[in-house]
This record gives sequence, C-alpha cells and structure tokens, in this order.
Amino acid sequence: MTTPRNLTQLQLMKEKGEKITCVTAYDASFAAQAVAAGVNILLVGDSLGMVVQGQDSTLPVTLDDMIYHSKMVRRGAPNALIMMDLPFMTYATPETTLKNAGKLMREGMGTMVKVEGGEWLLPSIQMLTERGIPVCGHLGLTPQSVHQLGGYRVQGRSEIDAQRILNDALALEKAGVSLLVLECVPSDLAKRITNALKIPTIGIGAGVDCDGQVLVLYDMLGITMGKTPSFSKNFLIGQDSIKSALQNFVETVKNKTFPDLEHSFN
Repeated sequence: MTTPRNLTQLQLMKEKGEKITCVTAYDASFAAQAVAAGVNILLVGDSLGMVVQGQDSTLPVTLDDMIYHSKMVRRGAPNALIMMDLPFMTYATPETTLKNAGKLMREGMGTMVKVEGGEWLLPSIQMLTERGIPVCGHLGLTPQSVHQLGGYRVQGRSEIDAQRILNDALALEKAGVSLLVLECVPSDLAKRITNALKIPTIGIGAGVDCDGQVLVLYDMLGITMGKTPSFSKNFLIGQDSIKSALQNFVETVKNKTFPDLEHSFN
C-alpha cells in the first residue's frame, strides 16, 4: 500500500488506480490515530466550526482557528500530507489569498491549502501555485456558499449545472490545482470529471468512481451533534477502537465497497 508523503506520490496513485483515503483531523491525538490506520491525507477542515465549535455553519471559522488546529495536527502527524482549508472570506481577492495562504502555510505547517469555488478563483490559484503554494480545489456543494446555494443540497443534477461544474474542474486543473474535492454531486458526474482530469479527485457524497474519498472524522465515528449527512457512514459500528474504525474506512475505500449506492447520489 502506498503511503504518500508528497503530491507527486498522490498523482502516481491516480495513475495506478490506487484509491486515496482522506479524513478530517483537528488535533494531535486523532491525527496520530488516522495516520496509524493508513489514511493518506489529513484535512484540517473548516468543518471544525460545526463539529468542534458547535456553530451552525463553517462561516464563523477564522484564519487563526485554522492555524491553531493545523499546528496541533502537524504535531500528531509530523510526516503526514496535511491539507488546510482557507476559511470564509480569506481568499476574496488574489492579493488577500496570497497573504492568508502564506500565513496559513507558514504557521499552520501543512502541505497545501484548499479553496472552494470555480472560475472566479483562477487568478488566485495561479498566483499561489506560481509562488510555490500547492492548492486543492473544491466544487459541487461548497459549504462556505451555503446561503447562496439555499442549503446543503446536491449540486449538478441538471445538464447545465453539470456542464458548469465540469468546465470549472477543467479550468481549475489548468490554473494549477493539484487535487480536486467533489462534494454532493451525482455519481455519474463525478465519474465524468474524474475521467476528464489528470489530477486526482477526492469525493464526499460523489460516488465510488472518484480517485479517493474523504469524510468528516466526527461523522464517520458517529459523534457529530445533530443529523449526520446521508452520504456518510458510522465506521465505528462493529469495531473495538477508533483506530479499527479508521482502518475499516481505509479498507472499504481501497476495495471500492464504500461509498455504495446508499451513500451516493444519482
């Protein structure tokens, strides 16, 4: 099994057809457990606003919050590939994106930053990648735009919307993103995008044909307050430890039994 330490190795995993695994992490202890279980990427997600801070969305999360949690994750997983979300309104213009991404990389000690959005982000992505900051894109359901989208709903069901997301994916790749998260899109659309791109895709509620899968750690352990997303699964059921639950997730992603139809969208 590949244990990627850099983005080149992730790219090789896509080319070999080896599935990539990713979970969110917000502190040193959970980060260490995830790495020990064989998870390939740790995402310090702004989802921490909801599952750690108890907010009703990701919007209140600040750059300082992200730096604080990213530093803890790095302490628990000193050799891991760590992706960090740039939070709401920290990448509104190319100049602010460069300033805030530089601060997050320098102080948060991660491997790359993640941003939500399509074509409007291209100048910012080019600015970051030309200056040595790796970027992961995020399309489909973009939680920072939840109010504009009208809630947490599946995106890309109409052909017009599907084509727009595909076009955005191709544009993001051309601008220099190294990875692309696809959230809450129909499985057939995620497959089209995955096949069209040279870079790896990481799905969350996007079907089994993405190059990899990511879940919010608290969702997959069944400890999230309130309703758990329908695309997630409690991997702790039937296991005797958190590490075993994470290993269960890794195994089912690698053998392509997760996500199944119950945890995907048509």
